[in-house]
Amino acid sequence: MLKPYLFIATTEKMGRGVFTSKDIPADTIIEVSPVIVMSRQERQLLDQTLLYNYIFEWGETQDQCCMALGLIPIYNHSYQSNCEYHMDFDSQLMMIKTVFDIRKGEELTINYNGEWDDSTKVWFETADV
Repeated sequence: MLKPYLFIATTEKMGRGVFTSKDIPADTIIEVSPVIVMSRQERQLLDQTLLYNYIFEWGETQDQCCMALGLIPIYNHSYQSNCEYHMDFDSQLMMIKTVFDIRKGEELTINYNGEWDDSTKVWFETADV
């Protein structure tokens, strides 16, 4: 499930990102996507490729990784994101839900640390403080 008002556009600093063509209220599920789950060994191989920046740790003990389908790999990181992601390990799904009201034309972001407001430093350089 992917809301039809979501689209990909170029951002000023972070390449591509996910945007909305209409206002979205807080607590709206905007995307539910399947994931491809991979083992720890496969993760070691992926860590040597560009996909390293697009995979998520997976499982209760985070001993696997996954590649989310849909737009999920394109959402940019923000330490104060306007969306959050949830993982359903049993169904092998990821869901994106808005945290705040989002205005038409605004970029949708997630916090790569898992919680929308987690300020733990991520593994790459970011202008978001």
